[in-house]
Amino acid sequence: MVSPVTILDGPTGSELTLRGAPTRERGWSANAITRAPDLLRDVHAAYAAAGATVHTACTFRAQPCLFPEQFRGLVRTAVQLARQGAQGARVAGSLAPVGDCYAPQESPAPDVARRLHAEMAGALADAGVDLILCETFPCVSEAEIAVEAAASTGLPVWVALTAGPSADLMTAAALAEGARRCVDRGAGAALVCCVGASLTLPYVEALASVGVPFGAYANAGAAPGDAYGADDAEAVARYLEHAYTWVAAGATLVGGCCGTRPAHVRALAAAFR
Repeated sequence: MVSPVTILDGPTGSELTLRGAPTRERGWSANAITRAPDLLRDVHAAYAAAGATVHTACTFRAQPCLFPEQFRGLVRTAVQLARQGAQGARVAGSLAPVGDCYAPQESPAPDVARRLHAEMAGALADAGVDLILCETFPCVSEAEIAVEAAASTGLPVWVALTAGPSADLMTAAALAEGARRCVDRGAGAALVCCVGASLTLPYVEALASVGVPFGAYANAGAAPGDAYGADDAEAVARYLEHAYTWVAAGATLVGGCCGTRPAHVRALAAAFR
């Protein structure tokens, strides 16, 4: 029996940038939480209209290391805006790496990571998310710490590891092994994210052996022919072609990452729901 496919939303960060939100400053997309809340709510609403059934709140960079005095308020507001835009769909809280998600060498010392991820996981739980998505981790050891912190809240936890836009930070086998380690620490689903769509299939195939629901949300634009930020029929069709291969490999969680748009999510929903 084929499992149904859950349609995830697309990115908030790159979509906010394309719509003119203040994302070029320290804190990236977190700036939109207080400075462009209506625009952020509209982004969530656009993904809801497109058919997404799991929406990720814009908490990726609303972190204690960047906003030590404000992060709890930012998280609370971001989750409220996601709820308003998601129109009854599930809301995930994004728990991201402390450092740059394409620079595993920036992962902090374990004791620092434990403190910061525990604070963020607690803030997400207090804000009322339905699940915590530990996402875009290029460093497996830090992902394990994040998953443990998220699992301690009692909420469902998903983990999404990345090999980077060009798939040069981690092999498919290494990503699958990292996902297994995260599952051992409490993750109930495993995904690959933030890799170019045309480079994602080997990672999805590797995740099939991990033993939990798995899937992908990929970037547009990392490889020739993938159009970052384009939502014309040709760009969307190319992304959908890749998504068909992920679902054929057993993926049941599918959405979009950097450079994909509501049109991509609409195509996924039409194809797989």
